[in-house]
Amino acid sequence: MDIRRRNNVSVIGREDGPALLLAHGFGCDQNLWRLVAPALAEEFRVVLFDYVGAGGSDLSAWDPERYSTLDGYAEDVLDVCRELGLRDAVFVGHSVSAMAGVVAAAREPGRFGRLVLLTPSPRYIDDDGYRGGFSKEDIDELLESLDANYLGWSGVMAPVIMGAPDRPELGEELTNAFCRTDPDIARVFARTTFLSDSRDDLAGVAVPTLVVECAEDVIAPREVGAYVHAAIPGSRLVTLDATGHCPQLSAPEATVEAIRSFLRDGER
Repeated sequence: MDIRRRNNVSVIGREDGPALLLAHGFGCDQNLWRLVAPALAEEFRVVLFDYVGAGGSDLSAWDPERYSTLDGYAEDVLDVCRELGLRDAVFVGHSVSAMAGVVAAAREPGRFGRLVLLTPSPRYIDDDGYRGGFSKEDIDELLESLDANYLGWSGVMAPVIMGAPDRPELGEELTNAFCRTDPDIARVFARTTFLSDSRDDLAGVAVPTLVVECAEDVIAPREVGAYVHAAIPGSRLVTLDATGHCPQLSAPEATVEAIRSFLRDGER
């Protein structure tokens, strides 16, 4: 199988630089890294890809059973790593991709030297002693709305997820990304995302990890960032002075600086 074509893989930046793999979240594709990838490419060999079912990926390769759990997305990450021969790479995962990266790193630890978890959430539904940001009823209603009218749901939810009301063009960009996704694929990915529970995986993370949260984020509130930080041994938590769930678009300079600072500290 041609993984580069299947996952629409592109590589930019310094050929001799450390490998840095950018993994997008639900409803998105690699284009949402467009404001941070060029800056990171000045120092790193930046690898961009689309999960099967997203962006420019090969939609014929999509399998609802494979992508009904985070394991399927973790396998996409590992397939790209194997194809490019990546070892000791830096994995940057946005939103649900943060947990896909945690799963991938546990499965093949030699592939990853560091993890950057950008607005991660190991569980979106509140639980005893845990605040994920949503009740079970909230998520049930969200998924029912998505099933009934995906395009309408996208138009309402994307600006909420983006969380930058002073910059409506960003909410519109995310809406358009959602609307480009096949509704049947989006329904499966949404359930995989919002019904997942990866809390038990966090304690097994064995590489230096940066957790990046935003000061205000309705999808992954700050209690979630604190939980992930506390659960991953030796991790670092950075809170960006930004709102919303997609700081790579709403606060690209701060996002790049947080990543660079974390990686430079590791070189000392």
